[in-house]
Amino acid sequence: MSGTTPPTSSDQQRRPRRKAGKKPSLRTVTDTRVRVEYHTVHGYRRAYRIAGSGPALLLIHGIGDNSSTWDAIIPTLAQHYTVIAPDLLGHGRSDKPRADYSVPAFANGMRDLLVVLGITKVTVVGHSLGGGVAMQFCYQFPRFAERLVLVAAGGVTRDVNPALRLVSMPVAHEILTLLRVPGVMPTLRTAARVLAAAPHVPGMPTTVSPKRLLNDHEDLVRVLGDLTDPTASAAFMRTLRAVVDWRGQVVTMMDRCYLTERLPVLLIWGDEDTVIPYHHALLAHSAMPHSELVTFSGCGHFPFHDDPERFTKTVMDFIDANEAVVFDPHNWRRLMSEGQRPEQFVGDEDTVEAVLDAIEDERSAT
Repeated sequence: MSGTTPPTSSDQQRRPRRKAGKKPSLRTVTDTRVRVEYHTVHGYRRAYRIAGSGPALLLIHGIGDNSSTWDAIIPTLAQHYTVIAPDLLGHGRSDKPRADYSVPAFANGMRDLLVVLGITKVTVVGHSLGGGVAMQFCYQFPRFAERLVLVAAGGVTRDVNPALRLVSMPVAHEILTLLRVPGVMPTLRTAARVLAAAPHVPGMPTTVSPKRLLNDHEDLVRVLGDLTDPTASAAFMRTLRAVVDWRGQVVTMMDRCYLTERLPVLLIWGDEDTVIPYHHALLAHSAMPHSELVTFSGCGHFPFHDDPERFTKTVMDFIDANEAVVFDPHNWRRLMSEGQRPEQFVGDEDTVEAVLDAIEDERSAT
């Protein structure tokens, strides 16, 4: 674990932790089969994976991805929880209409699906764009949120992989159209594998080595492969342009971090993330000093792919150690009335200054 600070007595009062040695009150189930089911909500078909039984666990994938990204961890989690992994609207097997693909709209979609499923309390796990959606969900619908897990989440600073900035520009439509040309995707896959396997050149900084730059190449090429479908490509572009422009990320969650004061928060980040830099984890932890930060050394943007066993254990240990928050409307009113308190940020001077810069940056606050 990296970048954490010991909880103060006030932290312990805000976030009750289970007594040491107490066994989790979870019911192990033998049926962990993953089922793909569908519900029509507001006229659009929503697909989702569901498995297991017990307390609800909502897994939200990133941009251009789909719920299959969680396949390596759902069976283990489903031994203890009811796992729901939706395909966001415009992604995977869900419908791809000309619709609102903003972060708040995705959060609304998660709420609507949970209502249809009859689920009123949930621990939310969000990856990348899904992390921003998870944070937004907890802000918009605090009565639903019991705990929050952010995995390489978007919405910290403007920094993002330059390729996403490029794709957000008007010329991107023509670039994505090339993916439909026969032979282009196999060529991209082969080129990525070759470059990722290239030996390190002496004297070349590790941060710019082919292997480092293509650390997440398998997953990124997989996402690109799904964009050969025109409707998926159009939905991807609408989603991307809602959160990224040529300057980087345009949506921030930093000005709302203080609202998680009583919400148990876990941050998971790979220190070799080439999509959303690892230092974002340190800034998010500084802005949410009660959070726990777990660093996956040597892992990239998809730590649940690089080390699924450790990932599932980390999440389950976090849930077991932290009692679900109970929504308190009076406290919520107090928090929103008082607002952010920078004096509570943790970390060295440079980190705190970077957090303040991120908050004061002129980006959309959803």
